[in-house]
Amino acid sequence: MSKINGIERAQKIGGMSVRVKICGITRPEDAQAAARLGANAIGLVFWRPSGRYVSPVKAREIVAALPPFVTAVGVYVDPDPGWVEETATVAGLDLLQFHGDEAPEFCRQFSLPYIKAARVRAGVDLLQYATRFTGARGLLVDTYVEGEPGGTGHAFDWTLLPRDLPLPLILSGGLHAGTVVQAVRQAQPWAVDVSSGVEAAKGVKDAEKIAAFMRGVRTSESL
Repeated sequence: MSKINGIERAQKIGGMSVRVKICGITRPEDAQAAARLGANAIGLVFWRPSGRYVSPVKAREIVAALPPFVTAVGVYVDPDPGWVEETATVAGLDLLQFHGDEAPEFCRQFSLPYIKAARVRAGVDLLQYATRFTGARGLLVDTYVEGEPGGTGHAFDWTLLPRDLPLPLILSGGLHAGTVVQAVRQAQPWAVDVSSGVEAAKGVKDAEKIAAFMRGVRTSESL
C-alpha cells in the first residue's frame, strides 16, 4: 500500500479511525449533535451564494457551542483575503478549506492551516493537482457539477482516485449512510466529509441521519 507523508493510507492509519467532518452547519444545536455523535470536525460555509451560508457572528455562536477537540473549519470559494481574515478571527476557526480556483500562494498566506478541494471528473490529474498544494494538510475530493463548488449530493467514480496521492485524502460527494461503507472500503480515505447526506433540509442537520452515517463509517472499519 502506498504511503502519504510517511503515514500508511488505510481506513485505520496508525491504528486510528477514519475521521468525519459534518459540513454546512448553520445551527449550534446541529454542531453539538454532530460532536456528541462522534464527528471530529464541523464545516461553516462562508460563501454567500450557498444555502448553507453563515455570517461570521452566527459562526462564532456555533463554534462557542462546540466541546473540546472538535475542529471548526471555514469553507470558502475564491474569497477576498480580508473576508478570510475577518471570518477566521470572528468565528474562531481552526482550519481553512478552499473550494474554488485559489492558487497555492493564496491559500498559504493565512496564519491558519488549510485543506484544498478538487472537483473530480475524467481527465483531472489529481496527482498533479495535489503536488501543487504540498503545503495543504489534506486534499478534499468532491464531485464536479457545472457551476456548483460543492454540496451537490452527487457521488463520483471512486476508481478515478489514484492510490499514491502525496496528501491525506478527504472523501466527499454524495456520501450518506447508504454509501459510506462502500466509499471508505474502496477509497480508503483519511477522512470523509458529508453535508446534504445528513440533512433534513438545506443547512438543517438530522441527528438520526448523522448517527446512521457514523455507524456506517464504523462498520466500514470493521470489515
